[in-house]
Amino acid sequence: MTFPTLTASTLRPATAPTLYFIGVTTGSSSIQHVFPRWAAHLGLQDAVLQGIDLPLHAPADDYRAVVRFIADDPLSLGALVTTHKIDLFAACRDLFDEIDAFAELMGETSCISKRDGRLICHAKDPISSGLALDAFLPAGFWSRGPADALCLGAGGSSIAISWYLSRQERGLDRPARVIVTNRSAARLDHLREIHASLPTDTLFEYHLTPTPADNARVLADLAPRSLVVNATGLGKDAPGSPLPDDAVFPLDGVAWDLNYRGDLVFLDQAREQSAERRLRVEDGWIYFVHGWTQVIAEVFDIEIPTSGPSFERLSELALATR
Repeated sequence: MTFPTLTASTLRPATAPTLYFIGVTTGSSSIQHVFPRWAAHLGLQDAVLQGIDLPLHAPADDYRAVVRFIADDPLSLGALVTTHKIDLFAACRDLFDEIDAFAELMGETSCISKRDGRLICHAKDPISSGLALDAFLPAGFWSRGPADALCLGAGGSSIAISWYLSRQERGLDRPARVIVTNRSAARLDHLREIHASLPTDTLFEYHLTPTPADNARVLADLAPRSLVVNATGLGKDAPGSPLPDDAVFPLDGVAWDLNYRGDLVFLDQAREQSAERRLRVEDGWIYFVHGWTQVIAEVFDIEIPTSGPSFERLSELALATR
């Protein structure tokens, strides 16, 4: 089932407390089924979720129209932003009354909230990506021997993941290298600037990879046990995979697709090699749960635990809709 969505030209005043979901194909997301269950469980009376679909790299005027609408409409409480995080921030940063430290550092907007008439820009991905990684990587994973982390795609999720894995306070529990690939040089340059500002001695590498074959060559250079992340959006926002079918994953490695819906070609490629390469394969479901609960807590100004029985209950309610 696909739920009705809005566009920048069809926005209309909310008639109930509304959280917006700004993406590309929001009507088919699982959150459309999950949110009503979560809202009832969390006591968010009458709260609704409304998708706003914008094309990839939409015109700046469209982003500004959406952000101004949320700012001005009394019952529009905030938004979760996917896919458009960097583009929306670049187009709208002057419209925010407050920008949190992560958003400023990462140059992205993943959450919009309102407090006392002020419009606030947040970047929640550093928190949600870290929680997701910790959920499936064993404690001390990186300190067991040199292994790399490869992020395919240089968007907001890769910025957050690379920040989380490179933090100096992790000590030896960090990848030997954090490698990022992307089809365009501008995003890699943006990421290089962010990494240069971080207080870390982690080794970063950047590769311009216009084709899947280029990504495969980078993949072939990884150490055993390495993490490979599909952070391109391919498989959800657009069909396909950033890797060709003959790409070889690292032995004893981990393949993580940030997507959990779509054609999921990257996941299929990893699963086909899981036995032979002793590969652990993870989809984006736990990332989805942490990402949404972080934003819901911020927008509705409530506390949502990140672990324990209360969080497990939210996970159960979400899984019941799959």
